[in-house]
Amino acid sequence: MSTDTILDVGRPADRGGPPETAATILDAVTSMVPAIAGRGDEIEHARRVPPDLMAALTAAGCFRLAVPKRHGGIEADLATSREQIRVLARADGSVAWTTMIGSVAPLLLGLLPTETIDEIYEAGPDVILAGAFNPSGVATPVDGGYRVSGRWSFASGCQHASWFMAHCLVDDGRMPPLRMMVLPPSHVEIIDTWLTAGLCGTGSHDFIIDDVFVPEARTLAVWDESKFAAPLFQIPELSLSSMMIATVAVGIAEGALAELTALATTKVPMLAEAALATNPHFQYQLGEAVAHLAAAGALLDAEADAAWSQAVAGAELTPEQRARIRAAATWATRSATEVVDTAYTAAGGTAMYTSSPLQRRLRDVHAVTQHYVVKADTFTKAGAVLAGQEIDLTFL
Repeated sequence: MSTDTILDVGRPADRGGPPETAATILDAVTSMVPAIAGRGDEIEHARRVPPDLMAALTAAGCFRLAVPKRHGGIEADLATSREQIRVLARADGSVAWTTMIGSVAPLLLGLLPTETIDEIYEAGPDVILAGAFNPSGVATPVDGGYRVSGRWSFASGCQHASWFMAHCLVDDGRMPPLRMMVLPPSHVEIIDTWLTAGLCGTGSHDFIIDDVFVPEARTLAVWDESKFAAPLFQIPELSLSSMMIATVAVGIAEGALAELTALATTKVPMLAEAALATNPHFQYQLGEAVAHLAAAGALLDAEADAAWSQAVAGAELTPEQRARIRAAATWATRSATEVVDTAYTAAGGTAMYTSSPLQRRLRDVHAVTQHYVVKADTFTKAGAVLAGQEIDLTFL
């Protein structure tokens, strides 16, 4: 494993520099982009983010950006949190996805009892979360908590997680019958299952819990009120996660267009007399793709800014606002995917080789589209709300 392509990005305080801020974290992340992009093959073949790169991302502050200040974090705004993920996605989709999943820890952990939150963050703000939202386990109430068993899929970044979250069906007849369990890695068995076409480097393996006791204080319901008062934690979880996931897709597409334009200056297509960049049809493809992606990014930014303003004002998002966010995130993800498709096609046969990052971009962005929060029928649910129909808003 290569360890000489990631610079020492220890925290500013460790380096004797100025206090850590959102700006210094973004600067550190941006400085890592060339090295991350150069390790795409390594990341994909390892099927996870390499440990030294995870250490560098942690040292840069990626996993403390959203953490409240009382726990040593930055408590950054939504725009900054999204920009970090966008920058990383331009370099590598798997790194961006893994960082995005791990860095949302405070958004869910903030739903726990205060004393449990304090316990989790006692060792510092760099808490990385992995787990699964699909309730594929069973929790049986017992004295003081639950006995938990089950198997969960798609636990991105599980091999470096500080804590696991496992959504369960509670078998005592309650409605809704859902409860999220929070467990240390020692209570979880990871099953190597992550052999996929896209986002190969996210290590999104299955994990098993076999009759483990989880105390009540380490459980939560996703509709509980956050114990954190900062605006970011007032945005509904699915609204926030859909915007972050769409941001990964947009960043992947931006990276694809950058790689395409660089290729076009040197590649001379078969039977052509000049570089691809001089071809009028290519110029049309590129111009349209740039406009398409800019529109998707602008819509996503507009909805995110509106949600942030609402949160800062202390007002809950209305069902209509949540519907627009989900629709915008789904459309932006679809649009980014179409842009990557265009970039791959425009590059011609060159893009087919595993040496081309465009083939990985293609596979990664299509993997993003498979996620629950941006699947196509999100438009149906959003449209129903906007049409004034009464539907279950729990998972909007």
